[in-house]
Order: sequence, then structure tokens, then C-alpha cells
Amino acid sequence: MNLLEASGLTAFYGDFQALYGIDFAVAPGEVVAIIGANGAGKSTFLRGLAGLVRTAGGIRFDGAAIDHLPAHVIARRGLALVPEGRRLFPSLSVEENLAIGGDRAGAGPWSLDVVLELFPMLHERRRAPATALSGGQQQMVAIGRALMSNPRLLLCDELSLGLAPTVVKDIYAVFPRIRANGAAIVVVEQDIGQALGAADRVYCFQEGRVSLSGHPRELGREQISQAYFGLH
Repeated sequence: MNLLEASGLTAFYGDFQALYGIDFAVAPGEVVAIIGANGAGKSTFLRGLAGLVRTAGGIRFDGAAIDHLPAHVIARRGLALVPEGRRLFPSLSVEENLAIGGDRAGAGPWSLDVVLELFPMLHERRRAPATALSGGQQQMVAIGRALMSNPRLLLCDELSLGLAPTVVKDIYAVFPRIRANGAAIVVVEQDIGQALGAADRVYCFQEGRVSLSGHPRELGREQISQAYFGLH
């Protein structure tokens, strides 16, 4: 059974339709990448799964419908979002930002000490204001904050945006440890090469629709270009 399934998912911002009948699935322990140009609906889709955008259609998580639930209840069910732009609390330290993620967390492997072990450079800066860190370190705080809730599914929105390639490599290097601790991962990624290298399966969004999906090794460069840019 899939851990998460979305069926015919649609979403609107006022009169503007952002998603058109998205079908999507994630198996337990799987890494799934979503690629697509700006405005393709990737972030809206993740926010819809997390309960932050109202959707129509169906979303099932661990066999139960969650599309009618508020965001905080969905989070407690085991679905955590690392938002685009990180959205850290500027008045709080690194440690305090992480601790917020563990508020009312479910049982699981992640704790403050385990997160700081995963990202050793955060241990050195744990007392510093979160916004005093580099962009890459802030992204690590955002991931760690989400892990503190002990999620079964981690949604990562634009992890590599604005970061140096070496920093992106360090962030993706923790994915195997996250998977080994029992979480599946969905990552929105504009770097196609990074997405294909990290994912078990990939979906391409184009103008609010799934234009291509499959296993990375089975998708050709031309197929991906056509799906990404809408070329015919």
C-alpha cells in the first residue's frame, strides 16, 4: 500500500486554477522528486498535501483521507513540510527553532541530539540566532525542525534554491539517513540532474498538470525536456 496517494487533485487561488487533476503516489521509504519550471504548480501541490492550500479531489495518507483536515492535524499524523524560503523564526536561536518542531511530536527516532548529530555544524551554532547562519545552514535548520516532529513523510520545497552546489551536495547526502530512520521524502527541485540522481521516481509538472512520470533511469533527456518546457 502507498504511504500517500493524491487522486484528481485540483487547487485554486481565487479564480485562478493552479492544479488540474494531479494523480500522485509515494511508497513507504521512497524518495520522489517533482521537477518543473516556475509556476508549474509544484509548491502549491506540496502546500495542498500539507493542508496549507485548500484542494479538491482526494488525499490519502497511511490509508486514511486527510484532505479535510487542518494543517496542524496533518502534521501530527506524520507529514512534515520544509517550506520554500525556510521560514525560520528570526528571534529564536537555532536550538529554539529546532525545539519548536518537536512540540507535540510523535514517537520516533528524531530528537534534538540526533538532529545535531545529522548536521554537526549546527551543533557549533546552536545558540546563535537562526538568521545569523549561512543560507545552507538555515536550510539544515529547516530540515531539522521538520524531522523533530518524527514524520513518516518529509516534503521538501526547493531545497537547493540559492545555494552553492557543494552545500546542496551536503544536504542531499543526509537523505539515506532520513530514509533509514523510516521516512519517505518528496522533494521539489529545479535542478533536474540533482533530482534524477536522488530520486527513486520523478514527476514533472507543467502548467498544473503531470506531464511526465517514471523512474529516472527510464526517462530520456528529450522526454524530460518536452515535459518540462511543454515542447512538441
